[in-house]
Amino acid sequence: MLNRSARRAFTLVEILIVVVILGILAAIVIPHASNASQEAIKSALRRDLQVVSEQIEIYRVQNAGRMPSADPTAPFGASGSWGVLVSQGYLSEPPFNQFTGGMVLGPASTAASAMAAPRGHPVGWQYVLTTTRLDVYASGYDAVNNRLSNE
Repeated sequence: MLNRSARRAFTLVEILIVVVILGILAAIVIPHASNASQEAIKSALRRDLQVVSEQIEIYRVQNAGRMPSADPTAPFGASGSWGVLVSQGYLSEPPFNQFTGGMVLGPASTAASAMAAPRGHPVGWQYVLTTTRLDVYASGYDAVNNRLSNE
């Protein structure tokens, strides 16, 4: 007669199968989670760039077509900052670049150099000023191709 009170346990093979299945699931899920965070950063940068561009244009319309400042070394009125756009309420606060981790605004030699900035770059936002335009770029983000510089 069999002892019905004996406890049944998992075998080593059963446990190994479960561990392998969990490993396969983790290998599938983890890359998708990291990709989602990159997409969130790109979405935030795209939105912030749109807001900044709109506020610069509103400033120009309200100020007879002038840029925020006539000084080419500090087109926002203060070197390294957002100057009149923040002080006059066009932006409630300086935008935060989630890719580089910075809010500082600085000059760029070209749009390509601004977009090629690496993660952790000390300048979060860069501008290129010409006689007719003031363009702002998120450091490390190519808005045209929707790519971060580490992709």
